[in-house]
Amino acid sequence: MDRVDPSQQGSFFRSFAERSWLSRTLLWPIFFGGILLAWLALWLMAQELGSPSAYGPGFWAALCRAGAADLAYLPLVAMWAVMVAAMMAPTFAPALGTFLDLPPPAGDTPQALALIAGYLAIWLATAFGLAALQITLARSGLVAPNGQSLSDGLTAGLFALAGLYQFTALKAACLTRCRAPLTVFMAHWRPGMMPAATMGARIGIDCMGCCWALMLLAFVGGMGNLLFMGLATLIMVLEKLPDIGRPLTRPLGLALILSGGAFALRAIGG
Repeated sequence: MDRVDPSQQGSFFRSFAERSWLSRTLLWPIFFGGILLAWLALWLMAQELGSPSAYGPGFWAALCRAGAADLAYLPLVAMWAVMVAAMMAPTFAPALGTFLDLPPPAGDTPQALALIAGYLAIWLATAFGLAALQITLARSGLVAPNGQSLSDGLTAGLFALAGLYQFTALKAACLTRCRAPLTVFMAHWRPGMMPAATMGARIGIDCMGCCWALMLLAFVGGMGNLLFMGLATLIMVLEKLPDIGRPLTRPLGLALILSGGAFALRAIGG
């Protein structure tokens, strides 16, 4: 058998490493570009300008309208899918970065894409439930066509639920895993696309366990309130960062409970 020239072997591995680095570098613009497109779609929904058309603002705004007499479930699912992608994908960035830092072949680009797909699949499934909840609340007269709460009692309950959940053991357990994604990869690592998607789904389940109550606060601000959604996204991103998130969780819970109490007093007084 012919022996491989060590210099040629070294050149081959350097070339492979360079290609791997390039593909990983390109993945970040694709990832954040997708997030930007999702926020652009949310902005279009919020505009309510022009007549409804196939691609105009009226079309996107129509996705977040649900009234008792005109209930369109699948368009609402599409709206919620865009919303959860815009709000929850940024919180996945630390886990994706950890995965890409794994040495090849563990963190290659195809497996990273499968990881992202597995994560987003969990939130897509959640979008079906959120759309059904919006229709139920609309039929009950508790939310406006744009999903914003019409009831101080509902608003108080949503704030109180989100605040109390901040102090639960389930929230703490999910946050612990979200803040240390490397433990998920070490415990469940298998080569291949499907195992990567499964690990992404595991992280998605933990993420949903962290954030479902905060996501319900979308009914307080309404589907067209980008400022409210942006603030919620920032809070969820910061909460998953170990150094910032640990001292943030309980004060955030207290602030949410106090907000719920204020709305409850207004409901009683009204």
